Amino acid sequence: MAEAALEIVDEVLFVLPRVFPHKEYEGAGLEQRLDWLQAAVTEESRYSIGHSKGGLFIEIAHECRAAYGHDTELYFLCGRDAAERVVDWDYGPHASFREQLDYFQLLVAPRNGNFEPPAAIAHRVHVLPIPEAAQQISSTEVRRRMQAGEPWEHLVPPATVPLLFA
Repeated sequence: MAEAALEIVDEVLFVLPRVFPHKEYEGAGLEQRLDWLQAAVTEESRYSIGHSKGGLFIEIAHECRAAYGHDTELYFLCGRDAAERVVDWDYGPHASFREQLDYFQLLVAPRNGNFEPPAAIAHRVHVLPIPEAAQQISSTEVRRRMQAGEPWEHLVPPATVPLLFA
């Protein structure tokens, strides 16, 4: 997905939140995941890595604004499954997802189907075309294959394969 996004954006910033808004870290923690990302992105200068205090897109967007300024257009990259979840989350005291899209746009890669955004947000949500074979790749699928003893190495960047055994 990150490679496809480089056709649309100037830089891809991988952001890992210190805490997830609606789930806990399972398995690897923040530091280990940052190590995996570092190993995966060393070859492309248009990739950057960071971490955020907040886990919601709007919290990450505010932190990015502080670092990149207000003139930078922000896009969040996710799969169809994640897009469907974030649109309907209870954001509590935060702005609704529609209001949050005033701060960023969404690039959504198809995963087992295309995301059809509600009409009120469709102008800020864009399809990210990715090869059909890549549409099945997810961390959940990698973990499932590892646990089942099935081949998984072809689903992750080669530099990360030895790290996943550490």
